[in-house]
Amino acid sequence: MDFEALREWLTLENILDIMQQYQSLGPIAGIVLPLLEAFLPFLPLFIFVMANATAFGLWWGFLFSWLGAVIGALLVFLVVRKFGQARFFHFLQQHKQVQKLMNWVENHGFSPLFLMLCFPFTPSAVVNIVAGLSKVSLWQYALAVISGKMVMIFTISFIGYDIPSLIHQPVRTVIVLIVIFILWYVGKRIERHLDKNMKQERGY
Repeated sequence: MDFEALREWLTLENILDIMQQYQSLGPIAGIVLPLLEAFLPFLPLFIFVMANATAFGLWWGFLFSWLGAVIGALLVFLVVRKFGQARFFHFLQQHKQVQKLMNWVENHGFSPLFLMLCFPFTPSAVVNIVAGLSKVSLWQYALAVISGKMVMIFTISFIGYDIPSLIHQPVRTVIVLIVIFILWYVGKRIERHLDKNMKQERGY
């Protein structure tokens, strides 16, 4: 089965069938599928998240999807950070667009990572690799992933769980936007606090 055929097969109905077949394993499938997407970006994260929301309900589905996505992103980051000097990653580092993105991430830290990870159709695999190749610290990246993925996963779960409500109750859509702003603001405050502590420890 080639990639194109696999993508066509990975529909919401088929994913729900898989979860039904392995329901004895509890939430494991719901966590593992988003985790795998971090390593195999051709997999449809959007479908996995919607399937979790349908199978487990809004809140549990969101939690399982979020855990899998965060764990997968952090694992990719750590692998790239450890093996960043390997030939393949070294080749990527020489690419002008990758260098520009790395410099942007290094200069702005939390904000660009958070914003890129908030949106479902951002190529998160590229973000994970660029962050791993850059000089961004693990705590900065983890903070951006935890908060950014929270916004993105909840938005997809919310849409997948009750699509008609977005049309008939636009107040819910406004609430999602407010949550995005709050998470961004809190993330920036935490980043400044951690930066201040790290400078004090280094004697700056």
